[in-house]
Amino acid sequence: MLAVISPAKSLDFDSEIPNVTSSPSRFPEETKRLATGIKNLTKSKLKKIMPVSENLIELNRGRYAEFFEQAERAAIYAYSGDVYTGFEAQTIGEDAMSFAQGHLRILSGLYGLLRPYDAIRPHRLEMGTKWAPRYKKLTDFWGDKIAHELSADLDANQDRIILNLASNEYWASVKPHIKKLDARIVDVDFRREGPDGPQFVSFEAKRARGMMARYMCENHIVDVETLKGFDSDGYKFITEDSTEDSLRFIRS
Repeated sequence: MLAVISPAKSLDFDSEIPNVTSSPSRFPEETKRLATGIKNLTKSKLKKIMPVSENLIELNRGRYAEFFEQAERAAIYAYSGDVYTGFEAQTIGEDAMSFAQGHLRILSGLYGLLRPYDAIRPHRLEMGTKWAPRYKKLTDFWGDKIAHELSADLDANQDRIILNLASNEYWASVKPHIKKLDARIVDVDFRREGPDGPQFVSFEAKRARGMMARYMCENHIVDVETLKGFDSDGYKFITEDSTEDSLRFIRS
């Protein structure tokens, strides 16, 4: 079973991390094309494809202007959004991280598909971007390459199961090519108990995705049934609200 998560907009390239050997990313030529293409965009064009504040525009112009000179860091320690707060890579054991390298994947607009230890540089490029070199949008640029690589990773696992913990934006890079994966896709829905029934709370759900990924790696889980035992931070599997390929967990 492979778990798939999204990257994060916020990054951490400054804090101390465990001494690990990074692995090379698997789409170096595609990343080079994208980074070079963004570097050559005018500021006005960058604003159109990256609707963020003026400060963030300047930050990312600087990142891409010197992209290949910047220091690298293993992806699992470089991203620092809600999913990664839930995963807490800084406190996880070596055995669990070794399992993660084989069973956890990060979808990326710039790098395509990452293993936890794959080296990345500071960047921002969301999968929903309506731009790519010679393409109208980024998902067209990646085509079926990400799905093809996922399929190859599934070949190394006992069961062809993908635990989808990614956002809809990033899963869109895989969804059109699901048939090529020849895999069972299991979605997870995290909710919080409320007075009017279970409610979806975005940042809580993101953090829960990271916690579930950690739970899977720490316990070396390779089947869906065992995954239903996930109980971090008060979550509980709800049988009556779940199906074979859609699992619901509610936090009291």
